[in-house]
Amino acid sequence: MTRLDRIRPDTPVAPMRRRDDARPHAVVIGAGLGGLAGAMRLGARGYRVTVIDKLDVPGGRGSAIWQNGHRFDLGPTIVTVPQVFRELWAACGRDFESDVDLRAMDPFYEIRWPDGSTFTACGDAGRMRAEVARLSPGDEKGYEKFLKDAETRYWFGFEDLGRRSMHELWELIKVLPTFAWLRADRSVYAHAARRVKDERLRMALSFHPLFIGGDPFRVTSMYALVSHLESQFGVHYAIGGVAAMAQAMAEVIRDQGGALRMETEVDEIVVRDQRATGVRLVGGEEIAADIVVSNADAGHTYDRLLRNRTRWRWTDDKLRRKRWSMGLFVWYFGTRGTAGLWKDVGHHTILNGPRYRGLVNDIFIKGHLAEDMSLYVHRPGVTDPSVAPEGDDTFYALSPVPHIGHDDPVDWKAMEETYRQRVADVLDRDLIPGFADHLSASLVFTPETFRDRYLSPHGAGFSIEPRILQSAWFRPHNVSEEVKGLFLVGAGTHPGAGLPGVVSSAEVLAQLVPDPAMVRT
Repeated sequence: MTRLDRIRPDTPVAPMRRRDDARPHAVVIGAGLGGLAGAMRLGARGYRVTVIDKLDVPGGRGSAIWQNGHRFDLGPTIVTVPQVFRELWAACGRDFESDVDLRAMDPFYEIRWPDGSTFTACGDAGRMRAEVARLSPGDEKGYEKFLKDAETRYWFGFEDLGRRSMHELWELIKVLPTFAWLRADRSVYAHAARRVKDERLRMALSFHPLFIGGDPFRVTSMYALVSHLESQFGVHYAIGGVAAMAQAMAEVIRDQGGALRMETEVDEIVVRDQRATGVRLVGGEEIAADIVVSNADAGHTYDRLLRNRTRWRWTDDKLRRKRWSMGLFVWYFGTRGTAGLWKDVGHHTILNGPRYRGLVNDIFIKGHLAEDMSLYVHRPGVTDPSVAPEGDDTFYALSPVPHIGHDDPVDWKAMEETYRQRVADVLDRDLIPGFADHLSASLVFTPETFRDRYLSPHGAGFSIEPRILQSAWFRPHNVSEEVKGLFLVGAGTHPGAGLPGVVSSAEVLAQLVPDPAMVRT
C-alpha cells in the first residue's frame, strides 16, 4: 500500500484504546495541524490522547477532497521552516523524512503584474539579487538591507517569542524595548517602503502576511521575518499534499496509543469546580479528561464551547471587537488533457490585480467585495503527478475577500457563481487561456464554507488578524485564563497562523501542560 493510498477518506485512523491504559487522559478538540502536533507532543510527554474532529479526515484546513480523480489540497500548500516538523517528529522518537516526502521548490513562486512584469522568487541569493536588479535597478542595496532586517526579526520574533509562552504580562513588558528598537509599530509595507522604491518590489516584500490573514499595511513589521524564512530555509511541498502530512501525524498518534474520533463534534467543554474535566459531544456523550486542549478557533472555543461559563477576559463583547482575518474564496478545479499546456505556469503563481493598497483596504477595512482581484494560483501537478489523472491538471485559485462579519456582509449563496466566473475570466485572460474548455472537476469554498466546515467565526480564513495589539500577550493564550486545565493551540492562539505557527503552538503547549506524573484523574 502506498502512502497516497493511506490518505484517502476511507482510511481508518482511530484505533481501539487498550483497556489497561492508565495514563492521564488528554482530549484534543480539532484535528487541524496544530491539534495533531499538540497530540503528538502530549503523547510523547506520556499522556493518553483522544483527538476529536467533525470532519471525516484529519488535517482541518490542511485536509483534502477527491473529485473525479483530482485531489484538491484544501488549504496550505507551502511548507516553510521544515525543521519545526523534524523537531516535532524527533520529540516523538520518529524520523520525519521516513514519514513525509518533502520536496524543495525551485523556484518558490512567480509574481505577475498587469503591466506584464514578473518577479520570480527562489532560494539562490545571486539569482534573487539579479531578479531585484532586473525588476528595479537601484533597489539592490535596499533589498539587502531588508533581508538583514528580516533576519533580525526572525531571531527575535520566531526563534524567541514564537517558541515560548507569552501568557504572562511580564513577558511582554520585558520585550517592549526590543519591539521599540525594531519598530514593531511600523507595518510590513511601511518597512519595505523605507528600503526599496519600486512599488512592485514593495509588494513582493510585503504581501506575505496575507498568507496568515494579515493586512500588509497594518500588521507589524515583525512579519518581515518571512523573507528570511524563505531565503534561509526555502519553500517546500509535501508529496501527497499537506493532507499526507496530516495523515502521517495521525499515524504517529495512533502508534503512541492515541485515538482519533472523526465525524464527531464537540458541543461543550465540561467544567466542574473551575476546571475543565472533559467534553460533551453533540448528542450528549461525555468524555472525561485530565486536561483539554482546544484546536478549535479561539473565538469558537470561548464563544461556543464555553458558552455556559462566565468569562472575564474573552467575553462575547471582547471577541466582537477583535479584528478578524479576511475571508477566502477558493475555486478548486481540474482540467482534462492539459498537463503539457501553459508551460510557463509553475507550481505557485501570484496574479496581481491593478490595485494593491486599495484592494487590501476594501477587503480588510471596508468589507467591500471589489470587482478587481488578486489571485494565488496553485498548480501542484508540476511537482506531484498524483493530484490528477495522468495527463490532467489540478488547480486552485484563491482570492482574498472580506469575511462575513462586516456590517454589510456578502451573500455568498447569491454571489458564488458570479464571483467564480470573475475568477475564471481573470485566469483565462492572464494565466491559462482556454482552460474552461477542459474543465473536468469543480468545487468552490466561500467564507460561508469556512464558517460551516471549520467553525471559523465570521468565516475568517485565519482566525484573529495578527496585528501588533492582537499578537503575543494580546492574543488568546496557550493556557486559558478562563478555566484551569484548558489549553489552546492553532491559528487563533500564540504564535499565530501558518504551518510553522500552529506547529510552534504545540511546542509551547508541551512547555505548559503539567507533568503526567503530577496529574490526578
